[in-house]
Amino acid sequence: MGEAKKIKFRIQRYNPENGVAPYMDEFVIPVTRGMTVLDGLFYIKENLDNSLAFRSSCRMAICGSCAVVINSFPHLACHTQIAELRVSTLELKPVPNYAIIKDLVVDLSPLFQKHRAIKPYLIRSEREEMDAPSAEFLQTPQELEAYLQFSYCVKCGLCLAACPTAASDRLFLGPQAIAQCYRYSSDSRDDGAEERFPAVDGDHGLWRCHLAGACSEACPKGVDPAFAIQLLKRLRVSRALGLGRGRRPTPVAPPPTAMQPKLPVPEFTVKPETALRREPEG
Repeated sequence: MGEAKKIKFRIQRYNPENGVAPYMDEFVIPVTRGMTVLDGLFYIKENLDNSLAFRSSCRMAICGSCAVVINSFPHLACHTQIAELRVSTLELKPVPNYAIIKDLVVDLSPLFQKHRAIKPYLIRSEREEMDAPSAEFLQTPQELEAYLQFSYCVKCGLCLAACPTAASDRLFLGPQAIAQCYRYSSDSRDDGAEERFPAVDGDHGLWRCHLAGACSEACPKGVDPAFAIQLLKRLRVSRALGLGRGRRPTPVAPPPTAMQPKLPVPEFTVKPETALRREPEG
């Protein structure tokens, strides 16, 4: 058998607690078919340097934990196969626009705080129904489609890391939170847009977006937050002009009607009582 293919990992190392400036550390590891960048990080931690710090969880591009910058572009490490990059050296750095905790691990607290600020849940005037729901809220497939793609956000933070406005304004609400503001405000079951607007309609809100589109390019789930921000701008202006205020959220589903009779089920080929009495073979 031939020698296994190898690849070089250049990883930025940094621990704010020891006072040493960030530096690049190099590791050479074997590459197997289907190996992801996250697999490579685990190989390094388990075989070469157990002090390497990185974050991961699902390994299925669902949780968004393993966001890193790979060769100058933000990716999910578990979603990026080494062979697909077609390079001999991988350079890994923590995602920008966040404080570094250690090595590739960053503090995502600002992302979650900004997300929380836009009230990311359905808001209804019927508080009793919200506190003690009696049934689901009705929604047509067409109404679902109006916001569906924006609901695929996994809160990985790559959009905020790629955003040039976030790089120059730490208080900027960011594409993730603003896009989610549109996702909930455009939901036909929701009546809380006016409650969310104060959070996004300030000096560091949606009007600071200059439509660079870097957030949409970086999103690993194919969400287009740049588009959502423009749609939210249109929604905000239309509401300010008094348009669209007559829309009422969709109602609660009515009580179910009488149960339909069940379809006849063919009898079992082997009766249960017969099967229980059957003697074991041998």
